[in-house]
Amino acid sequence: MEEKLMTWIDTHIHIWTQDTKKYPGSDLEDFEPKEFMPEDILRHAKPSGVSRIVMVQIGNYGPDNSILTDTIKRFPGVFGGIGQVDHDGETIESDMKGLLEQGITGFRIGAGSDVETWLQHPGYEQMFKVAAQTGQAICPITHPPGVPEIDRMCGEYPDTTVVIDHMTRLAEMQPANDHNIDQLCALSRFPNVYVKISRLHSQGKKTPPYEDLIPVVNRIIDAFGPDRLMWGSDSPYQVVLATYEDSISLVRDKLGLSDTDKQKILNDTPAKLFFK
Repeated sequence: MEEKLMTWIDTHIHIWTQDTKKYPGSDLEDFEPKEFMPEDILRHAKPSGVSRIVMVQIGNYGPDNSILTDTIKRFPGVFGGIGQVDHDGETIESDMKGLLEQGITGFRIGAGSDVETWLQHPGYEQMFKVAAQTGQAICPITHPPGVPEIDRMCGEYPDTTVVIDHMTRLAEMQPANDHNIDQLCALSRFPNVYVKISRLHSQGKKTPPYEDLIPVVNRIIDAFGPDRLMWGSDSPYQVVLATYEDSISLVRDKLGLSDTDKQKILNDTPAKLFFK
């Protein structure tokens, strides 16, 4: 088949190690698997035609992005990185620009218990401003209650690229409903907002082949179009709970996408943002 000649991009994986001397991190001892490093994800990804991978910094490492930047150096052109900066710090701009030089093309931000006001923080405002200048993406992870704040910030900073993790996890804690789907799809009116079709293992019925999520995903595709969508496996969680192929096959084989649209979602769109 033609897709075997194509190569894909996985926009969402995490790596970690128990070697806390080399990469200091907190509360890693209970992680399962104990370690998941670049070589591990490549073993899963290559058989599915995935040749480039975007790492997302886990919170346990905080703003020390060295595990990402070292990997980018070790595997040039193969790995990209979405890092973290201290949004309470005084060096946000220089940190973001310095990390761009090391291959970090996006930054993860996450809603906490203050979900209704979580982006009302001067540090986040500065991150959005700087990202508009550097072209780095702001990558929010939240459940649906955090979306109104994203909507507000996209209106205030329309030049900032925003990549929404996991479709706002709208089918994770409860079944997908029209309100949460419509709320996400409303963000499509901002031309610099993108969405990851990711974390399939934890949404809907939470079991392969994830076909119960197809109606939700199709509504998101209708709203954003393939030029603003991408896929992510959320490994290693995906490969612990099911297989890597279970995740990518939903987008590649089961949505009825044309070869052109598959190429956009699985390669062209993420390449534009994360492999500059």
